[in-house]
Amino acid sequence: MRTAYQYKLRPNKEQIAIIELWLELLRRQYNYRLSERFSWWEENRCSVNACPLVMPIPQLRDNPDYYSQKKDLVNTKDKFPEYKLIHSQVCQDCIKRVKLAFDRWFTADKNGHKLGKARFKGKGRYRSFTYPQIKQDCIQENKINLPKIGNIKLIQHRPLPDGFQIKTVTISRKADGYYVTLSLEEKSVPALTFNVEPTLKNTLGIDMGLKEFLVTSEGEFVPIPQYYRKSQKRLKTLQKRLYRKKKGSKRRLKTVKAVAKQHKKVADKRKSFHFKTANELLSKADVIAHENLNIKGLAKTHLSKSINDAGWGQFLSILTVKAVSAAPLKEANAGQKTIAVNPKNTSQDCSNCGEKVPKELNIRTHSCPHCGIVIDRDLFAQHDLGNAAINIKNRAVGHSVLKARGARCNGRAAKREAHTIAPA
Repeated sequence: MRTAYQYKLRPNKEQIAIIELWLELLRRQYNYRLSERFSWWEENRCSVNACPLVMPIPQLRDNPDYYSQKKDLVNTKDKFPEYKLIHSQVCQDCIKRVKLAFDRWFTADKNGHKLGKARFKGKGRYRSFTYPQIKQDCIQENKINLPKIGNIKLIQHRPLPDGFQIKTVTISRKADGYYVTLSLEEKSVPALTFNVEPTLKNTLGIDMGLKEFLVTSEGEFVPIPQYYRKSQKRLKTLQKRLYRKKKGSKRRLKTVKAVAKQHKKVADKRKSFHFKTANELLSKADVIAHENLNIKGLAKTHLSKSINDAGWGQFLSILTVKAVSAAPLKEANAGQKTIAVNPKNTSQDCSNCGEKVPKELNIRTHSCPHCGIVIDRDLFAQHDLGNAAINIKNRAVGHSVLKARGARCNGRAAKREAHTIAPA
């Protein structure tokens, strides 16, 4: 099992200077190694027997791969002695980041679309570095011992879990200071097996929305907090101050930090809300069913601000990870999981009879002319349940309301026949 703990650091002025120096040197190294790969690719993109049209015929040279660039770090330290101040494995991790960024350019995602070209890091854009290995007793009391930096004070707001080993340590710079992220691993935890099957009893359907954050199939709803919209007034004031400042001045830099802190404050509130909501859902059911939404496409509509403010993508990823990490805490060979269902017509189809009832987006009440049920389209009204959330739950379980409706109709027909035959 793998997890991560993050703590706030309190470095002194000397340690801050060392961290900033490392980040700047690693940024230059990242850009240089990435330019090596780009130049080789431009020169050797054509076959040996083909003439390139974009540039003169180059000399053949070896491809600067991950291992050759790591080996060349020795020459870098000879030409630039300041790189000797950086831990050797931290420099090697920088080369690994270059490899991952460059390879991602040629790798297609699950939909077959290729990702964007790797970009060079501008000043201040390289914000973290990683120790791939570190001693297990690096944390003593309220300090962490980082090689070639020293003991840095940290705010350990929660203790490390027993039995977990520290695999990697990442130092990151954020708007409000520096943080350390510990990647922990517990090998004694068995492989996760999900033998739980979705049923009507252990499955909970949720419908994401903008009027309410989500509605469950049990008739419960979570109000949407809208943290960004509530902070827009403060952000507007800070942006006006930033606009009036002269570029390159210290006052402008100070205002930039204030804007960044405000954005981080909003993001932290939203993330905390997502974690609390995910924990509450997982405490109520073993299987959580949700819509497989195209959030990236929805964020390009006129509702983009509200969708980004809700943070559906972050919440669903947190919910999935929490479901997997909660499995070792339950009984053996048991676990929790999430199921993404097709979102087509979840609000249009009737959750009682299965018939499709077309309605415009502004109509928020589901009134079925076939079975006569009247409920709210997304929310529950009085003792009724959400129509869309029930449909999501039924699709995850595989329960067909059409079959149930047919059985009910056949039963009513049989009763009518018996009632008409009896008097004769």
